[in-house]
Amino acid sequence: MAPLPRRRKTGAVKGPGFARFTRGRKTEAAAARPRRGIYLLPNAFTTAALFGGFYAIVMAMNQRFDHACWAVFIAMVLDSLDGRVARLTNTQSEFGAQYDSLSDMVSFGAAPALVIYEWSLRGLGKLGWIAAFVYCAGAALRLARFNTNIEVVDKRFFQGLPSPAAAALVVGFVMMMTDPDINVSARRVDWISWGIALFAGLTMVTNVPFYSFKDVNFRKSVPFIVVFLIALALALLAIDPPKVLWPLFVLYGLSGYAVYFWRLAKGKPVSIVQTAQESNDPSERR
Repeated sequence: MAPLPRRRKTGAVKGPGFARFTRGRKTEAAAARPRRGIYLLPNAFTTAALFGGFYAIVMAMNQRFDHACWAVFIAMVLDSLDGRVARLTNTQSEFGAQYDSLSDMVSFGAAPALVIYEWSLRGLGKLGWIAAFVYCAGAALRLARFNTNIEVVDKRFFQGLPSPAAAALVVGFVMMMTDPDINVSARRVDWISWGIALFAGLTMVTNVPFYSFKDVNFRKSVPFIVVFLIALALALLAIDPPKVLWPLFVLYGLSGYAVYFWRLAKGKPVSIVQTAQESNDPSERR
């Protein structure tokens, strides 16, 4: 008996010509589909800021508080650059925005809390670590609220104390007290450290408006005296950075309350929610 013809499988295509055609279509579709990736330059700055926060934690655990404080300040400088680099190079992305928030949580949330706890709050027992936790939780809540309210908050102000300024308020105090010219024992100022940690942590989650300096136009011409004042400020900063930086951040930490109560006394609205739609630029997280 002659063998029956074998049945062709459903969907099987015979012939090299059609195979080349389908292979070409798949190649064109794959080429048209955008490749997923991340931008290197702005995320490199964010990674460097993250390393600064991690280095501050390691130095605090090794009782090297001067190195830890400077690492947090260097992380502040790097954090202020990543968003500007992303805008200048047109490399903004949602990944970069979320990565920046996570980096801020380490550099300006966990690191300052551990630095001031290891330096001064450890001797207070439970009250000490509770104050450090309040600061750390305030930084986390501050960053989460910033991410969700970025489209409805007036860009001229921050809603609550920004996390880098809160970190500078905490580690700046540690850096000034450990300066060789002052060299105050941590046990003598432990309750002051406790109050500063609580003040910074709670102020981050308030609705007090803090000026953001985002509406300052650096391309606009200014009087000659402004350039002279900038040079004078840099000269004063170079004389003794710890004694100059911390009072400046104290003034900024109190400025929001001054604006809040001034508006309240004048009968002006104290809310910083926008009344008009503005462009959204989530390249920086504070």
